[in-house]
Amino acid sequence: MLSGPRSVAALCFVGIFVVWPGSPAVAAEPSAPAYGIGLEEAWIPLPDGVRLAADLFVPTGGAAGERFPVLLEYLPYRKAESRARNHALYSYFVRRGYVVARVDIRGTGNSEGRLIAYEYTDREQEDGEVVIDWLAKQPFSTGKIGMFGISWGGFNAIHLAMRNPPALAAIVAVDATDDLYQDDVHFIDGILHVDSWEMSQDLDNARPGAPDYRIDEAYFRDRFDSRPWMLTYKRQQRDGPFWDRTALKARYDSIRVPTFVIGGWYDGYRDSVPRMLEHLKAPIKAIVGPWSHSFPHDANPQPRIEWRREALRWFDHWLQGRDTGILDEPRFAVFVRRWHPPGPVLERVEGEWRWEEGWPIERIRERTLYPQPDHLLAGEASAADTHRLRSVPTAGAEAGGPVMWWGDAAHDQRPTDAMSLVYDSAPLAQELEILGFPRALLQVSADAPLAHWFARLSDVAPDGTVTQVAGAGRNGAHRASATEPKALEPGQPFSLDIEMHFTSWVFPKGHRIRLAINNAQWPMFWPTPYPMITTLELGGDLPTRLVLPVVPEALRPAPVFDPPEPDPELAGFESLDAGSVSGYGEISSIERNPQRGTTKVVATNAGGSRYPWGSERTEERITHEASDAHPEATSVRGEHRTTVELP
Repeated sequence: MLSGPRSVAALCFVGIFVVWPGSPAVAAEPSAPAYGIGLEEAWIPLPDGVRLAADLFVPTGGAAGERFPVLLEYLPYRKAESRARNHALYSYFVRRGYVVARVDIRGTGNSEGRLIAYEYTDREQEDGEVVIDWLAKQPFSTGKIGMFGISWGGFNAIHLAMRNPPALAAIVAVDATDDLYQDDVHFIDGILHVDSWEMSQDLDNARPGAPDYRIDEAYFRDRFDSRPWMLTYKRQQRDGPFWDRTALKARYDSIRVPTFVIGGWYDGYRDSVPRMLEHLKAPIKAIVGPWSHSFPHDANPQPRIEWRREALRWFDHWLQGRDTGILDEPRFAVFVRRWHPPGPVLERVEGEWRWEEGWPIERIRERTLYPQPDHLLAGEASAADTHRLRSVPTAGAEAGGPVMWWGDAAHDQRPTDAMSLVYDSAPLAQELEILGFPRALLQVSADAPLAHWFARLSDVAPDGTVTQVAGAGRNGAHRASATEPKALEPGQPFSLDIEMHFTSWVFPKGHRIRLAINNAQWPMFWPTPYPMITTLELGGDLPTRLVLPVVPEALRPAPVFDPPEPDPELAGFESLDAGSVSGYGEISSIERNPQRGTTKVVATNAGGSRYPWGSERTEERITHEASDAHPEATSVRGEHRTTVELP
């Protein structure tokens, strides 16, 4: 039991950081801004006669016939409407001597052809190889191609790198993952998740391209009458070939292309960063900072960095043979998070940057804490005991945050903790830093054939507020395999290993460490259809325990990043309403009926933009409803509307 300073001291370490030069004095500065920015439209022909629509952002003011390396962002997100975003984002590279190509995927935006059947199909990747080859052979191109992007663009960069097309020289992937099944928005942690993006994307897929919005027989055949992606994905509930077709996790050695990955502590795809650092054999570089699902120069929360300078150094090295010193630095830059109060509003995260050589970090040591019968956490296992929990299917709205992703700036955890089994350490005598994947090793049972378990690690401040530090869920049917799930034997205890998502945190002196275990985190995760009572076994031969990746004190260098550079605006494009901070539907109301035991959670978002050809407004409202007595009746209704007004 952690009952005083002596027992706590074994867990406590303090980090000391200094700034060392990251690269040798002989390293060259990255390319300097020397060009203007031009925009050209192009059609890229495919072997089957379909053409993909491309915007080419080109350097202007250079020598006649000058050739440039080319960067590619390959997406379904409608290049015409996103030109203002693209002009601002790409300007950093274009002014420094790169052509940036933004290409609409087949059947999306302004590209021709039938909409791809779902995300990341073989057809999409085969088309991508043709695009790379076409860009390499253009008169403006040096023949060296780089790929970059966030989310889908990051996924595609990874997937194309797995194919190793000859002209692809390097990639930068932001907020992407190597494990589509466990990390992506369809079945997070192997449990059904209904996401704002899924529903809004199906609406976008059905829209004709701007600015003509042509509606004809080809439009109905190729887009409007296509099968919604969401229906395809929700029928793929098990891990296996459908998900593994482009999952890097099973074949890390497939990538020979130099790879730079960037993640954020408040983004759901961050787990891939240490895994790729550990397993990729190609040259690799990584940054994890205090950001949500956004590019780090324009991200929330702050501090922001000019990540494009680091990407430029990477591309200069691999596409131009320029020694920028980036390979002489440690491979991993990590932002160490210090305490902050719970979300959902989080403007800035306190902490500091640190270089690490890669992953895993050799000096990290595991520390184990054991839940006790009196609901404390201690350094030794207790005598055998059993704790029981009646599952509340509508519990957990606070645990998922407003967007309902792991890593989202979650609310104060106390309302969800009240419906969980909770175990606290004694107040810490000194601060304690963790970095990695905390694990909850549980001995559990349920009186139903299907149950989910959720483990959350939190920081309990002296005033009682509870900030979520890490968490994860586990489908009990997947205890042995997510490919071949098996029903539970009611009442039969079994071991369940819950590896929480990648995290960094410094627990301050005087704060407590909390482990919370429960069986529902709705509406982020779809509940099982059974009311149930679950058990947690303490002590015994295989005691339930929490394993923390503790970082001992060490003298480490720190990177120094440039602040974000102002971006130019594009005339004719204007934001009328930016919508939610995340850009997705966020929880706006929770209505509980204690007499009926029902709960309704509503997530909303709205936005508007003006373009040279007209204006567009979007609205979404997602209504989740569930009953504690009848979880089998859980429902969700998504209403999404896009209104285009033309002069």
